Amino acid sequence: MTKNTVLTLVGSLRTGSTNAQLAEAIQLNAPEHVDVVIHDSLGNIPFYNEDIDVEGQVPAAAAALRTAAENADTLLLVTPEHNGTVPAALKNAIDWLSRPFGAGALNGKPTAVVGTAFGQFGGVWAQDEARKAVGIAGAQVLEDVKLAVPGSMVRFAETHPKDDAEVVEQIKGVFDALEGSRAAAA
Repeated sequence: MTKNTVLTLVGSLRTGSTNAQLAEAIQLNAPEHVDVVIHDSLGNIPFYNEDIDVEGQVPAAAAALRTAAENADTLLLVTPEHNGTVPAALKNAIDWLSRPFGAGALNGKPTAVVGTAFGQFGGVWAQDEARKAVGIAGAQVLEDVKLAVPGSMVRFAETHPKDDAEVVEQIKGVFDALEGSRAAAA
């Protein structure tokens, strides 16, 4: 059986980020036939600017992101909520992946959005904004794949998400939904 590659982009650049920890928990709980690859250099990608998005001159970090996305079967965005919306680093990655318009690495790519946030709703506003942005950018948004963990700073203060039984069970639900979306597309 061929492995399904899930490229995971974490919207938080902070060391010790609960969303980075959630991505690690997702990676650790992936089924054997799924390879979760966490792309860890969103902070190195310059802000999208059409003047520097020129064939042969695309910044190396942006080119590496595009290649990783093109080679992935599915994208998984793991996002915190910054002021009620998606963080700049993740939005910037979406912008780079959306170009060239109509033929970017996101075009038709199955994409899911999950995350955790300090607030009581677990970052659902940011997740909704990320779904909107990737959908407009051409991705096939997997609306059935959802995971929003509230109260992250308290909940994960002394426990890594990989050790939280409820979160692990929800992660299994994410993979079940990804599999369901994949089967429906086949």
